Amino acid sequence: MQIEGSLAVITGGARGLGLAIATFLQSKGGKVVVVDRDEASLEALPPAFDRFALDVTDLEAAKKLSQQLVAKYGSINLLVNNAGVIFNEPMVNIMKPNGMMHDYARFRSSIAANLDSVFVMTSAVVEQMVLKRTRGAIINISSISACGNEGQTAYSAAKAGVNAMTVTWSKELGKFGIRVNAVSPGFIATPSTKAALKESQLKHITSNTPLGRLGEDKEVAMAVASLVENDFLNGVILDVNGGLRI
Repeated sequence: MQIEGSLAVITGGARGLGLAIATFLQSKGGKVVVVDRDEASLEALPPAFDRFALDVTDLEAAKKLSQQLVAKYGSINLLVNNAGVIFNEPMVNIMKPNGMMHDYARFRSSIAANLDSVFVMTSAVVEQMVLKRTRGAIINISSISACGNEGQTAYSAAKAGVNAMTVTWSKELGKFGIRVNAVSPGFIATPSTKAALKESQLKHITSNTPLGRLGEDKEVAMAVASLVENDFLNGVILDVNGGLRI
């Protein structure tokens, strides 16, 4: 699928990795719509981006926006499910005797932000693709943590679920001409990564990455573009991690 002239919807696209993806796709001629719940960040975007405030866990709101975009642009060609929140909490914390076990409410909140959101947005967008007979692509942003990262029960479970849905949908939606793939970044030098990890952890990760550095957000954006442009890639979980294994 050509990016040039295609309508791309990027969730969580107002800053960080999402903004890097949106900017790169726009540089390749895509018409980019940024969706984010952070209205202040949306307002700060360059005027070239169309933008909408949305809670990506709200199915009815997502359906309404998808219908609105189709009415305005004619079709949606690409959805990048980038919205999510890095979340760390050990299953057991013996330093908190009054709340030693992983909090269930925070577990559910992380699952909603990182897994439910992907289901909701894909459901809303694919419905319009099928109704309009649009051959398109869905790219889900997964994580190296999907294989199980210590201290990230909820986040790892959510990203493993994203990978499973990606493969499942690639089988179900291929018959409609809709390809579904995922990019699985390692540790990328974004503000959210640096906020979630201590300096000592970042140094440990860097020293254990064969390329000896964190990834750059543009490198993830380039991986997204490669999955969009190659029409025979379907059901792929593309690792972008510098060779790191956890």
